[in-house]
Amino acid sequence: MSRIGKNPIAIPSGVEVTVGASEIQVKGPKGSLKTAVHPTVEYKIEDGKVFVTRTDDSRLARGQHGLRRTLLANCVEGVSKGYAKALEVIGVGYKVSVQGKKIVLNVGYSHPVEFDLPAGIEAKAEGSKLTIEGIDKQLVGEVAAQIRRVRPPEPYKGKGIKYAEEIIRRKAGKSGAK
Repeated sequence: MSRIGKNPIAIPSGVEVTVGASEIQVKGPKGSLKTAVHPTVEYKIEDGKVFVTRTDDSRLARGQHGLRRTLLANCVEGVSKGYAKALEVIGVGYKVSVQGKKIVLNVGYSHPVEFDLPAGIEAKAEGSKLTIEGIDKQLVGEVAAQIRRVRPPEPYKGKGIKYAEEIIRRKAGKSGAK
């Protein structure tokens, strides 16, 4: 039995979970999300909790059991609390600003790099910190990764865009003359 899959998902107050034939709809105070239903997994809502069970013990069903439970748990947490990812812009003259639904990055190129935010994602810039917020965990992580790809941190001086919790392994520079 899947250790993750057998744990029930608690439904917080203000969150509504509707199980359909092809997808599960989750509505909450921050918005609504949908996640797909797999035929080898069944969902039951009892006593303010969602129980995820599998129909058989095939390899596919075992694989989908924990995955579908986690995806549904992420939807429930997203519509109730939301997700945030923090980035830091490090380097002399490197700046970040948010203009409406657009992030403007000045990170050492000859031109400022503009990044358009997708629907459902918000950004806040405070000094050299950038915070990406939204209800969809996958989308928040993907947007943060795309922004980081504009100028990944380099190992010699540590300049670039990095996650706030990321630790950059530094390398020694050139050694002196022999």
